[in-house]
Amino acid sequence: MTLSLTRRAPDETIFGRLASELVAELPERLSSRVLHNADCLAGMPALVDGEVRWSYAELGREIRAAAEWLDALGVRPGDRIMTVSENSRALVALLLAASESNVWVAIVNSRLSAPEIDAIRDNCQPRRVFYTSEASPDADAHGLRHGAEIYDHPSLGRLRLSAQVEVEPEPVAASGADQVAAMIYTSGTTGTPKGVMLTHRGILYIASLSGGMRHLGPGERVYGVLPMSHVFGLSSVCMGSLYNGACLYTVPRFEAAAMLEALEQERITVLQGVPAMFARTLEFLRRERRPLVAPELRYISAGGSPLDGDLKRRVQALFGLTLHNGYGLTEASPTISQTRIDDCFDNNTVGRVLPLLEYRLEALDEGGENEPNHMGAGELWVRGPNVMKGYFRQPAATRACLTEEGWLNTGDIARFDEDDQLYIVGRSKELIIRSGFNIYPPDVEAVINEHPDVTLSAVVGRQVEGNEEVVAFIQCEPASTVSEAALREFIAERLAPYKRPTQLVLMDVLPATASGKILKGRLRDLASREGNA
Repeated sequence: MTLSLTRRAPDETIFGRLASELVAELPERLSSRVLHNADCLAGMPALVDGEVRWSYAELGREIRAAAEWLDALGVRPGDRIMTVSENSRALVALLLAASESNVWVAIVNSRLSAPEIDAIRDNCQPRRVFYTSEASPDADAHGLRHGAEIYDHPSLGRLRLSAQVEVEPEPVAASGADQVAAMIYTSGTTGTPKGVMLTHRGILYIASLSGGMRHLGPGERVYGVLPMSHVFGLSSVCMGSLYNGACLYTVPRFEAAAMLEALEQERITVLQGVPAMFARTLEFLRRERRPLVAPELRYISAGGSPLDGDLKRRVQALFGLTLHNGYGLTEASPTISQTRIDDCFDNNTVGRVLPLLEYRLEALDEGGENEPNHMGAGELWVRGPNVMKGYFRQPAATRACLTEEGWLNTGDIARFDEDDQLYIVGRSKELIIRSGFNIYPPDVEAVINEHPDVTLSAVVGRQVEGNEEVVAFIQCEPASTVSEAALREFIAERLAPYKRPTQLVLMDVLPATASGKILKGRLRDLASREGNA
């Protein structure tokens, strides 16, 4: 692919229908199709939350009742509400009720720290804050800290509810392409949190196309453990399931034993996760010496962070299924590309770009030598209905990555092969330039992760005078006794000298978000401090 040449992903058939037809029938609000399903699929299972099971008719009634409740609480069209929560029926009902009421929802993971929660609240300025106490002790603790009153909702369970705050509502747009449905706050280690404004149309584009590519439909059972406060869990898992008539299992947080029980007892058919989740599942089964029992599981996929080849091979060998992969970011609602259901690749492609999206590669500004296997790599830009409106009340930050013409700079270095398969080489901000050579952290991580004692690794750069060093943080199996010397020997046999880490840091657990994404910013800070020690 020639750098800077704009291309448009072609139309294609998705589960028997053209993508263009699916896009043309997208409703203007998240709730519209789900309420339609409440009539057409009335008796079909829609949601399982612990012991609570709702049919589509029951879900529809709860959405409408919750919309009336929001109105009674003084929440107006154009207002923002904030949910401090983990996955639960209450969160799903509030999201879709807000959609019916033209209210924005800032979905915030309750496992964030108090300063993080408070900074988001200050930026969001919500009319009300809802804390899903029944589903999350952390949410209850934040609510108690904020002085929120306990509210025992007859069907949504125990909540805490903040007092009403006088705020200025936003204008309401009739078009789903203009009206914001949800705000997801990006995780950062410093600075003001950025609220990514995602539209109804952007989320529904992902729910329809990505869900269709997974062949979701009535009778499917989807394990919803990815947090809805992460856009992957919101658009692809939650809305992808409910838009297409599948049954969503809302799971507050990942536990390998509970997930394995659900695969067997609830006969889960679709499992989406992050690579770390699959790595921990392998580790759990090996430690417990248990076989995998998943009688009806037919589709598994990993996203949210890079998937290395060794983990992919081990997961596929265990499950006997293709581990599908994709790529996206919060600002794109999130999916930009994914492997198709009939694909079966041995390499690390993240699939083809979703139908009808425009994309291009821009030449990198950084100097340095390009590795032969990354020739033609450039910074990926995309444009389409899934791209965010911008960052809430942060115009300068918005202009830094989003043009007036709607082009989003992903900040990722990518390349395409002759079959238009997309490969993510690394983050442009994470590119390490050592002695004039470009080093892409995923390349180094993939080698380290091949070691049988390694569960996860994360590679970052550290500035030194006149150069940059490679630092690798490594999480090993709990019972591992592997030495640093043995790891260095293993790496040296597989990597060119300039790619080998200057320092290896062995950790019990790598720092990660609630969705399992490794916090590389925190690791870069740690590497810098150790380098200055």
